[in-house]
Amino acid sequence: MSVMDIEKKIKDLTAELNHYNYQYYVLADSLISDYDFDLKLKELEALERQYPEFADPNSPTQRVGGDITSKFKTEKHRWPMLSLGNTYSQEELFDFDQRIRKIIGDQFEYVCELKFDGLSISLTYENGLLKKAVTRGDGTQGDVVTNNIKTIRSIPIRLKEGDYPSQFEIRGEIFMHKSAFLRLNKEREENAEQTYANPRNFASGTIKLQDSAEVAKRPLDCFLYFLYCDNRTNLFHDHWNSLEHVKSWGFHVCEHTKKCNLLADVFEFIDYWDTERHNLGYEIDGIVIKVNDYAQQEDLGFTAKNPRWAISYKFKAERVETTLNTISYQVGRTGAVTPVANLQPVLLAGTTVKRASLHNANEIARLDLHQGDTVYVEKGGEIIPKIIGVNLEKRLPDTTAFIYPNSCPECGTTLIRQEGEAVHYCPNETGCPPQIVGKMQHFIGRKMMDIEGMGDETVETFFKKGLLHNIVDIYGLKDHQEALQQLDRFGQKSIDNMLAGIEKSKEKPFEKVLFSLGIRHVGETIAKKLAQHFKNIDALAQASTEEIEGVQDIGRRIAESVKEYLDNPIHQQQIISLRNYGLKLEIEEREIILASENLSGKTFLISGVFADYSREQLAELIESNGGKMLSSISAKLNYLVAGDKMGPSKLAKAEKLGIPMINEQDLLDLIHSK
Repeated sequence: MSVMDIEKKIKDLTAELNHYNYQYYVLADSLISDYDFDLKLKELEALERQYPEFADPNSPTQRVGGDITSKFKTEKHRWPMLSLGNTYSQEELFDFDQRIRKIIGDQFEYVCELKFDGLSISLTYENGLLKKAVTRGDGTQGDVVTNNIKTIRSIPIRLKEGDYPSQFEIRGEIFMHKSAFLRLNKEREENAEQTYANPRNFASGTIKLQDSAEVAKRPLDCFLYFLYCDNRTNLFHDHWNSLEHVKSWGFHVCEHTKKCNLLADVFEFIDYWDTERHNLGYEIDGIVIKVNDYAQQEDLGFTAKNPRWAISYKFKAERVETTLNTISYQVGRTGAVTPVANLQPVLLAGTTVKRASLHNANEIARLDLHQGDTVYVEKGGEIIPKIIGVNLEKRLPDTTAFIYPNSCPECGTTLIRQEGEAVHYCPNETGCPPQIVGKMQHFIGRKMMDIEGMGDETVETFFKKGLLHNIVDIYGLKDHQEALQQLDRFGQKSIDNMLAGIEKSKEKPFEKVLFSLGIRHVGETIAKKLAQHFKNIDALAQASTEEIEGVQDIGRRIAESVKEYLDNPIHQQQIISLRNYGLKLEIEEREIILASENLSGKTFLISGVFADYSREQLAELIESNGGKMLSSISAKLNYLVAGDKMGPSKLAKAEKLGIPMINEQDLLDLIHSK
């Protein structure tokens, strides 16, 4: 293949994959299977690695994330991102309408839109390319989060052909779908991580993560709804027309909008969505009403804080009263004991509510909950029902307060509560049934060992029948086929499929195995960082708490949890057994294509956060130029590539051994010095 053919192939693949992304994430139309898409994406990645001079900086391969910045740059908005005034009643909305009519008369239209409960964002495009993404901030300036925004598939990095201005800003709202919120919150709970109260908090927290690779793993979406550019009125006379155009340019615009001539039509739109919002896949908390005509918007102008030509009608949070019957306590796989309120069933926001989360002992004490209390339950911006208070006037006489238990409701072990944490834990991880079953269910999960033919119910059944006692027993099931055949609804074909899935799981890489072990506080990202740093389970097991803490993004609590797990003799024996069964407990060295040998014979260690490169990118640069990466500081180390927030223990050891410390620019200079 000639150089011209290669360049054309890269351009064609880039355009094709961007088209598929647009069809799928904006138009919800899948033109290609996930498998075929991934094959094409891998082909493009390989070509770009081999011929970086032809790679498009806005290639779809760049959407997977990977950039880590030490902090977000702050930038002033060219057009301030003002908030809208709020109204909660038809009377207030009528007053707003009268003020409009006094200034511009009676000949105008409104555009009604859903008010998304998300994070406001401003996107700047130049010549059809996404150049910058800035959060609302304080309205006059916000954080530049461009790398993170590029991971959101419904936001185009390059626009299709169109009649758009050479430079413009478009405003929108980033949000998380309800189903994704519930799934990700469940994963955080299983990893003993703090859960988020609602999708908006989750979306906002995600956008502020420094690692865009982690942002890419959290499915965010975005609706765009307002355009700014020079001489905008020469392009469009009104807001409705601009929405139609930006949709044709490739932007994700919500279809639930309405143009209204009368205030009565606005009220009808509000009433409809006050009910129907519960059937949407995302959260809204009201309706935005805007004067349609741009010239009339300019006539109306602004107050110090809000535009006079727009207002938001906020829905009232739905609240009901019901009886608190009992509080039950659920034990998760990490031993966390979560209280759950069992309620007299009541209709709330279109669904029957029977249970509400109480989070922890502090919440029970704060609410001062008593047996048989009449409680206020609310959803509002919360997907999960929440008790927000007690109707003390209806409290029964001589009723007793709920007291958080001292012992595990499942195995009777005395609960512990670590300093600085709100959650109580059962420490009996090897003898508490829900923890044992939960760890095995976690181990076989899709993001972990992904064992086909084996589900949560299967694990629970096998545990009750005495076939499984811990994760190691999963790999010994092949020796118990006779016992498996005796089980109801478990035929030979199902047995064969399950055993094949167990065998195939042995191909999973080290970071997946590490994640699957279910170490408290160790999620998928943390497991990957530990695997990349220590290379194998033995090096990790031999590392001190301080050395583990020295790994980027690993805090003291995580380091102590990892150390405690690997120092446990029961876990040590399990790891030996898993190794004997053939599981991968070290990373496989990938083939390195050398760009030069300018770093040949030199060893490096990377620590800290860097402004322009992620640690993974720096490691690839080193290895592709002949250098070798080490996992710890020793006399064999030639250079410590030091960024911001480097661990103090590494710094002290490097200084003691007299190891040269260089920054990312020094490294680039070394690479290009010959």
